[in-house]
Amino acid sequence: MPRTRSALPATGPVRLGPDSRAALRPAAVGIDTGFWQARRASNAHVSIPQGPALLEAAGNLHNLRLAAGTAAGEFQGAYPFVDTDVYKWLEAAAWQLAKAPDGDLAPDDDLAAEVGRIVALVAGAQQPDGYLNTWFQLVKGGARYKDLRWGHELYCAGHLIQAAVAHHRATGSGELLDVARKFADHIDSVFGPPGSGKPIDGIDGHPEVETALVELYRETGERRYLDLAAYFVDRYGHGMLGGEAYCQDRVPLREATNVEGHAVRQLYLLAAAADLATETDDAELRTAAERLWHAMTTTKTHLTGGLGAHHEEEDFGDPYELPNERAYCETCAAIASIQWSWRMALLTGEARYSDLIERTLYNGFLAGVSLDGERWLYVNPLQVRDGHTDPGGDQSARRTRWFRCACCPPNVMRLLASLEHYLASSDDSGLQIHQYVAGRYASDLAVIRAETDYPWHGTIALTVEETPAEPWTLSLRIPQWCREFRVRCGQETYEGPVTDGWLRLERTWSPGDQVVLELSLEPRLTAADRRVDAVRGCVAIERGPLVYCLEGVDHPGGLDDIVVDTTRPLAVKHRPDLLGGVTTVVAAGSRRHLPDAGWWPYAPVDESPDSPQQGGEPVELTAVPYYAWANREDGSMRVWLPTS
Repeated sequence: MPRTRSALPATGPVRLGPDSRAALRPAAVGIDTGFWQARRASNAHVSIPQGPALLEAAGNLHNLRLAAGTAAGEFQGAYPFVDTDVYKWLEAAAWQLAKAPDGDLAPDDDLAAEVGRIVALVAGAQQPDGYLNTWFQLVKGGARYKDLRWGHELYCAGHLIQAAVAHHRATGSGELLDVARKFADHIDSVFGPPGSGKPIDGIDGHPEVETALVELYRETGERRYLDLAAYFVDRYGHGMLGGEAYCQDRVPLREATNVEGHAVRQLYLLAAAADLATETDDAELRTAAERLWHAMTTTKTHLTGGLGAHHEEEDFGDPYELPNERAYCETCAAIASIQWSWRMALLTGEARYSDLIERTLYNGFLAGVSLDGERWLYVNPLQVRDGHTDPGGDQSARRTRWFRCACCPPNVMRLLASLEHYLASSDDSGLQIHQYVAGRYASDLAVIRAETDYPWHGTIALTVEETPAEPWTLSLRIPQWCREFRVRCGQETYEGPVTDGWLRLERTWSPGDQVVLELSLEPRLTAADRRVDAVRGCVAIERGPLVYCLEGVDHPGGLDDIVVDTTRPLAVKHRPDLLGGVTTVVAAGSRRHLPDAGWWPYAPVDESPDSPQQGGEPVELTAVPYYAWANREDGSMRVWLPTS
């Protein structure tokens, strides 16, 4: 069928290769109003523009000048991977430069100049043979690849490559891409399996370069980059780094039965596995990725989509080990989860991957940045107790301007700047809408206009703007949380069937045809699997894709003694004056009478304050979306609420 004239270019972080075996390919989406446009506006006009000043203050740019020989002084920063903060910011800025110059997200006038200046700094710091890492060039006397477990040299290279691909796709400039290719060529000349004649058989302690190399292959057509990515992925789990789960070296990925170790490292490696399965039709790798995704979502994923149970080693933890106040849920892990799940959605065509993307986007990811775009959370707990003593630093439960390990802020920036890439797909049969936003969805077959105030309201009105004369299929994802929905198309009403999460409408369309999807957004109480000890006897409040929480600022007297009444209905109240405009959920509850425990905080069951006869003072509970917590004042917060 002919390509529609007004289809937008599907430019984003994933561009499938010509021989890809993916079931779906990314479609173009233009977001122009609504919930995500507001979040992206903060990113475009606050977060990204302040990046260069923050990188300057932290010393990242100074290090590049030192490596280039254009400045004097000492290396600044606590870690060998601080270059990646620059690269992630460059990627975010590149996607921003691709925005329409006359739209709400138009890049600031000086953004292109800032990008050009920093690209020049990166190019100037590169060594003649392509190597680039300011820590090793300046601190380690030029010694290379001597500490693959902690050095992160290939991890840094991966983020450089991804920034370069974004810059090339967004601007057409090859300046940064030339730097990245030179570094990738250097890596390819150094690393290889036994018998390859290359000096090092090794892997990086932090996977990342693998998925970047796949994307470099897609951008350049150079097969050796794809082969190098495959080599790295298959060398994990063979004792190359001491056999530790922390850095994905305990079990080969193809044999693994559960996600383990450092959450971000595991997820970046799995994103690469999905990419390789897509490009090489590796059935074993695909099966492993599907198996591990299922294990993660059923046993190690928090209600918010957050991942990571342990502060120590930023680790997944054991099955059903899902704590509240000690939940780690690093913002970068939420981003990596979205990246992996999107690749799995494209590979398989299954809607369940986009169900997790939605949950993570609206909750575990979005909580990582303040509403004003200026402050960040590295970790995202599900509870902050009354009287909490904050440790400060990167693991603070308070929003922070920047971090010593500043991986999360520019990571958030780059995902928000490229968000439109994760919302829709197409295949030869039609268009699939994965996430509902106000704007335009465009594929080779059709252009659809969407009007909605989702997630506050469940009505999504879709109008066909361009269509061929032949029949095609419009596929709508019915979210996993949705129990009631209705679809109207002209005089027809559809209530199913829903197959694998998709409601598929096949017909011959005409311009002006309208489909109205109505998703029920009745608030609901959610309970966890009874094997999750941390929340036994508790429920959480959800509405649509949003997880809710209580904040101490709305409940004078604190949260630790509050009980929710599950027999009373939940009420909905929209508050345009609160937190930038949110829909709150109001619940009935009580405040338990907690007598002074004396010197010993334990008692027989029949004397416990939780005994039914103790009762409590009635109290109205106001729940706000979890993504919006910690935007008013520092205080207590909880997602899971006791029922007795």
